[in-house]
Amino acid sequence: MKSIISLFFLAVILFTASCKKGFLDKIPDGDLTLDQIFQDPGHTRGYLNNVYSHMPKEGAMVDPPAPNPYNGISDDMEMSYEASQSNNWNAGNWNSSSEGAGLWTDLYTGIRKANVFLENVSKLVPSEFASQERINQWKAEATFLRAFYHFLLMRVYGPVPIMDKTVGLDEDYLKFRRQPIDKCVDFIVAECDKAATGLLPRVADPADQGRPSKATALALKARALLYMASPLWNGNPTYSNFTSDGVRLFPDADASRWQTAATAAKACIDQSLTAGYKLYNNNPDPSLNYQELFWKNFNEEVLFAIIGGGVDDGYAEPRGFVDADFGLISPTQNLVDAYETKEGVQPVLGYNADNTPILNPDAVTYADDGQTATATSNYVAGTRGMYVNRDPRFYASIIFTGQKYKWTRTTNPRSTPIQFWRGGFDGRLANGHYAETGYLLKKIGHPDFSRTPRVVPQRSWIFFRLGEQYLNYAEALNEAQGPVGDVYTYVNLIRTRAGMPNLPAGLSKDQMRERIRHERRIELAFETHRFFDTRRWKIAEVTDNAIIYGLDVQATGYNMSSDAFYKRTPLEKRVFDPSKHYLWPIPQVEINKNPKLVQNLNW
Repeated sequence: MKSIISLFFLAVILFTASCKKGFLDKIPDGDLTLDQIFQDPGHTRGYLNNVYSHMPKEGAMVDPPAPNPYNGISDDMEMSYEASQSNNWNAGNWNSSSEGAGLWTDLYTGIRKANVFLENVSKLVPSEFASQERINQWKAEATFLRAFYHFLLMRVYGPVPIMDKTVGLDEDYLKFRRQPIDKCVDFIVAECDKAATGLLPRVADPADQGRPSKATALALKARALLYMASPLWNGNPTYSNFTSDGVRLFPDADASRWQTAATAAKACIDQSLTAGYKLYNNNPDPSLNYQELFWKNFNEEVLFAIIGGGVDDGYAEPRGFVDADFGLISPTQNLVDAYETKEGVQPVLGYNADNTPILNPDAVTYADDGQTATATSNYVAGTRGMYVNRDPRFYASIIFTGQKYKWTRTTNPRSTPIQFWRGGFDGRLANGHYAETGYLLKKIGHPDFSRTPRVVPQRSWIFFRLGEQYLNYAEALNEAQGPVGDVYTYVNLIRTRAGMPNLPAGLSKDQMRERIRHERRIELAFETHRFFDTRRWKIAEVTDNAIIYGLDVQATGYNMSSDAFYKRTPLEKRVFDPSKHYLWPIPQVEINKNPKLVQNLNW
């Protein structure tokens, strides 16, 4: 059975071996052995850079296999591209043989490389080109990456094998088992604590952008502990008898885990502020301020990001730009209805049997869809009332009909408002792609992006930012102690930055929980959090087993004032099976190679 090598151990052959000299000691792109690599500072840093190459490019959400299918599976987004893997998953048309994201193989390959680096970097003699302090920093970076890659596996598959050393060709690969989820989290916590001692307080050198700081390691620790405290992993009755070789993979519930998570998040916040990180707040317009946060690379709120990140603005560009035919990333009407009014009131309370919205009578001015607006700097006169007087983050995140989109762009500006009805400037034509929900994603778009003339500003994808940690802390603290002062403080800091009023006083613990969950949905929209939040809270069987709404973008003869165009229209009824869909299946090819890797339930 030793000849049956699991795919994530195949990296032994593909990338270097730890046990034998000769061919397997050489890197793929040259004739250097491990000894030669780790005796030269340039080659050593180059090897570490290769460990970074396995960070998922989560800005890529469309083309299969997309590194980020999560947004398209959440109730916040629909991918208007038939081949997107998220569409198959939303329809329930997937299994352990067609999971197809490639995460298992790629991340374990990255872990393997991190292990090789950590086991060999001590061969490098300190010099003027690589001081001992720099070598220690490199070790800390590799330690962080190893922990990060394990977490990225865990958030999808749950308990995974912990690989903290390289594996020789003479070892029995069938001895490797999935470890209990709390042991996996303990490993990540220990790795993050270890990494934090060697990382810089803040990465200031432009040449080092994209590398973790001490705050980055603490951010990963805090997020892992937040997940561990949440219902999916913490005493989940569905997994109470889920075992590997008789060992339970999920523990009993322990409410103290919430306080542990809160303490870790607060430590991350304190370290971040001490190091000079802060909420991005450099524009007096809260909508523009929020948008700049995502296209001003490595700004003061960003704790960790990847250069490039796979972000493709063109997939969200309205087709009315003569150079664009890629309107593929479509926010749902469900999310549009979730944005509060500027006064902090939820305008839509639900849907009637005929799909019309149940409007909140406390939502002032433009709660009634039939009302229209006078012109502002953001939209033209006659824009539908439901797009008026909303949370400023709405205008930074969603492209909607009537919006003045890129009217002031430096290249190829536009003077026609957005028109998503069929036959409209940006709506469906006889063929080609179009915004299926009647919306496109604005949040990650760069205002200067253009296909003609070709202008593609350098972008980054944010994995950790300080704003998330504020919400992590508030959530964990509320669960541990109830709505104490710090819970209000840190949620309100996020809302104030967004130009929104503070939360009302006197909320109960349950009411605060719902407020925090709502705030996460809005503040962290399209950053992959919604997919994982609904799962760790165990509410995906409601949110993802539901009707997804858009506008009536199919009928012809509409214009901006046509009432029928704005009717909430069912787009699809998504499928979510709570008996198995909370965790992804381990790819069947891996189970076939190592039957000791027990499969997730009901796959």
